[in-house]
Amino acid sequence: MNPEQFVQELSKRNFKLNEKQINQFNQYFTSLIAANQKVNLTRITEEDDVYLKHFFDSLTPLFTFSEVFKPGDTVCDVGAGAGFPSIPLKILQPELKVTIVDSLGKRLTFLQDLIEKLQLQDVTLVHGRAEDVGQKKLYREQFDIVTARAVANMAVLSEYCLPLVKKSGYFVALKGPKAEKELQDGQKAISLLGGKVIQTEELQLPTSSEERTLILVQKVKATPKKYPRQAGTPHRKPIQ
Repeated sequence: MNPEQFVQELSKRNFKLNEKQINQFNQYFTSLIAANQKVNLTRITEEDDVYLKHFFDSLTPLFTFSEVFKPGDTVCDVGAGAGFPSIPLKILQPELKVTIVDSLGKRLTFLQDLIEKLQLQDVTLVHGRAEDVGQKKLYREQFDIVTARAVANMAVLSEYCLPLVKKSGYFVALKGPKAEKELQDGQKAISLLGGKVIQTEELQLPTSSEERTLILVQKVKATPKKYPRQAGTPHRKPIQ
């Protein structure tokens, strides 16, 4: 998917990019490739692949769960790495208020530089483990939407993300193909942490055979105070 095809595919979904947004995605690609030579941010470096597997992929929740993303919503992206999905979402919907949580300082340094280059407003970077951030009053149950892409399986991911979602808010998980078993295995964790699966959508990225699964979880009750557990515990001992 080259940049022109990217613009066309968004247009088909009623998102017309203006010149500024087109330039922002172009700058994003240039900055990502330059920084990737010093810091390991991505294995995907070809322009067509970045536009498809990073930029377009990050935007799929917006097309699929359009009713969830409202102007001015607060979005927390857990383990965003090089800024996926939150930065593409922010470029497409500039009025979103974005907080990015990541445990690696080098990635946050890249993101800080990127935010300045793209002239993005209302983007906050938080250096820390999701388990620690989720226990802080400043962040706990404060966000309308929490996103995570390719971070961990659903049981672990739910413990990272659901404590950050406010009641009636949403957790959006961007997963690879065939996520049914993973979702089944994570059902107990999702329920225990206050979530309820509302929708699961399987899709194929355009111009490719790449398959993805999007999982939408609504926060229906408060997360018990003991969660998230101490850093490292959700990964070592997932809720089962």
